[in-house]
Amino acid sequence: MQRREFVKGLVGVTMLSKIAEWSDAAMQLTERPNFLWITCEDMSPTLGCFGDPYAVTPNLDKLAAEGVRFINVFTHSPVCAPSRSGVITGMYPTTIGTHNMRCQAVPPPFVHCFTEYLRAAGYYCTNNAKTDYNFAHDPKISTASAAAAPLTAWDECNTKAHWRNRPDPNQPFFAVFNITVTHESQIRSQEEGLLKQLATLSEKERHDPEKAPVPPYFPDTPVVRRDIARHYDTITLMDRRVGEILRQLEEDGLVENTIVWFWSDHGVGLPRAKRWVYDSGIRVPLIIRIPEKFRQWAYPDDPDRVKPGSVIDDLIAFVDFAPTMLSLAGIPIPKHMQGQAFLGPQKAPPRRFVYAARDRMDETYDIIRAVRDKRFKYIRNFAPHLPYAQEVEYAEETPTLQEWRRLNAEGKLNEVQRFFFSPTKPVEELYDTQTDPHETRNLANDPQYQPILEKMRAELFRWMKETGDVGLIPEPELAEMMRPNGKWQRTAKPYLTVLEQTENSATVELKCPTEGASIAYRIDADGKQGRWQLYTKPVTVRKGETLVAKACRLGCFDSDEVVWRLGEPLPPIETPEPIPDWRAEIDRSGVLERLLAIKQLDGQGKVALSAYEKALKDESSAVRYWAIVGIHHAVDDHTEQEKWREVLLEALNDPSPTVKVAAAHALCDWGEVEKGLSVLTELLRHQNEFVRLCAINALRHLGEKARPVLPAIEKALKDPSGYVQRVARTILKRFGKRT
Repeated sequence: MQRREFVKGLVGVTMLSKIAEWSDAAMQLTERPNFLWITCEDMSPTLGCFGDPYAVTPNLDKLAAEGVRFINVFTHSPVCAPSRSGVITGMYPTTIGTHNMRCQAVPPPFVHCFTEYLRAAGYYCTNNAKTDYNFAHDPKISTASAAAAPLTAWDECNTKAHWRNRPDPNQPFFAVFNITVTHESQIRSQEEGLLKQLATLSEKERHDPEKAPVPPYFPDTPVVRRDIARHYDTITLMDRRVGEILRQLEEDGLVENTIVWFWSDHGVGLPRAKRWVYDSGIRVPLIIRIPEKFRQWAYPDDPDRVKPGSVIDDLIAFVDFAPTMLSLAGIPIPKHMQGQAFLGPQKAPPRRFVYAARDRMDETYDIIRAVRDKRFKYIRNFAPHLPYAQEVEYAEETPTLQEWRRLNAEGKLNEVQRFFFSPTKPVEELYDTQTDPHETRNLANDPQYQPILEKMRAELFRWMKETGDVGLIPEPELAEMMRPNGKWQRTAKPYLTVLEQTENSATVELKCPTEGASIAYRIDADGKQGRWQLYTKPVTVRKGETLVAKACRLGCFDSDEVVWRLGEPLPPIETPEPIPDWRAEIDRSGVLERLLAIKQLDGQGKVALSAYEKALKDESSAVRYWAIVGIHHAVDDHTEQEKWREVLLEALNDPSPTVKVAAAHALCDWGEVEKGLSVLTELLRHQNEFVRLCAINALRHLGEKARPVLPAIEKALKDPSGYVQRVARTILKRFGKRT
């Protein structure tokens, strides 16, 4: 898909009319399948049916025997929120601004949860219960909470959501169950409820730490083995829950009418896996069971490909899930979606490549991109000056990581094991995943593999350009583009137009002046509150009934409710609050092309300095930021530093706070510690939380040089941002300060 193709989106087309088209198309199916998604967290393809002899997963093994195993499935992000944002929208997080962990983004107006299309086509959609889409309708709501989901996305989104709750038992459904027991936190948890569950495992179900498969990059110690064994124990608990849900489906007589999916949101919740673009972080299991009556529909050119026990090795990306679901439901795939269907009548040819991105992980910044074909993985480190093993406070609680760090400090690791603690990263990594499945032998500098390196590098930059990857725009600036001055925009109220009216009823049309908004409505009667429904066509309101409606735009406050009864005057039309079209503005500016050009200079040293100098005059602060970073790390001798010192001092006056952060950090490293620290501590008081986060991360990387400003760092323990607080604690602990 060309980069400008997706920005057309729904421009010039009302959501109402478009959904009506999708609804009509879906109705052409003689019998529509139900869909059941069973998802788990933080798990690689470590199942018996995927060839893991250590795993005890009888229910999933049975499901695989009855269905299809997809063995080359990859998420676009190795952490939950960006990963799930791509699943629910069919868009790359790096395109729609949801790439940073828990960032509460404002996606472009053409982006919607794919479940809206299903609901518009008559499906009853339920989610039990995690969302974590990286957008919300209120800054006080965590994006992980079910309450963060837009009202228009689900018929039910809570811990009691179930297909059994649909008002019409014949209505087709899409039901999601999220099983959280395999999450990384459960590896270390001593919570009483979990321990009781683990105690119910039989001797045959328990995993002996002595037999745990330890990857070569981990030290082989009892601590590491215990963590791995505990993770596999939680997988067995998860498998039990899968069995319970499938039995409910069987009890309801729905097996032959329901397509069942099982998948994990990303790889295993251990260090160098979760949060990393190695296969341990992005490769996941996918099992789909397709009833016989739907096999021809699911795979028109060869239904036997999806018969029980089949294996498909096509490359599949998480952004493909949404269009595939629409394809299987008989709904045309919206043009803006970047994924492609791998099942159903709209099935596309198999992919040649899949892509992945790592950006901010909680409080820690990094920028990494990856492209993979069936054999080779290319990784581009856009912040090679940063170490692999930056602290993420939440991950640091894992005993394996604590053990790994301890042994590294004691000098007790081999070359492969201590590589993760290197102070910097190579610009490029290339791995042969067939001969080196753990990705420990970097082939980027091997002359034999240069043609492959060049091919994969070109493909990665092509993808970044064509999808409009915004990851190189510093988060403070991207956040400001989405919400100028940090202000959350509010969706305008829907307005009503009466199409027909009698004494006893009226047919009412609803519209919203806010571009990209969807409308939810309910009909209250007899003192009872009705069920919220997605608006797709005119609604009939009868005498004695009350119409309640509100509009939802992703990343914005929901509108206030509109309440109307027959015979009352129509509510006034509300002037919509401007919502910046940041995606379109970025595309018009051409800044992404210039950012990619300057970042292709990484690793070229002083050769790139003239280009960096030119980039310092760019109108985009993002380009100037990366120019400063480039100068900082390309100039490595004192004489050369003197030549560039005045340039960095001048950059301290740049209007962009991120440019100031980069310049101050460089000056501290070059001996201008007092001036650099002064700017960084000043920026710790900035109104933008991400500016403060960038500033305190710079102080983190300065190490001992940050000692003079420890009082300011201690004040940051009370920062409104929990992420800023986390970095402050990390720094203070290094200096032996109690937090």
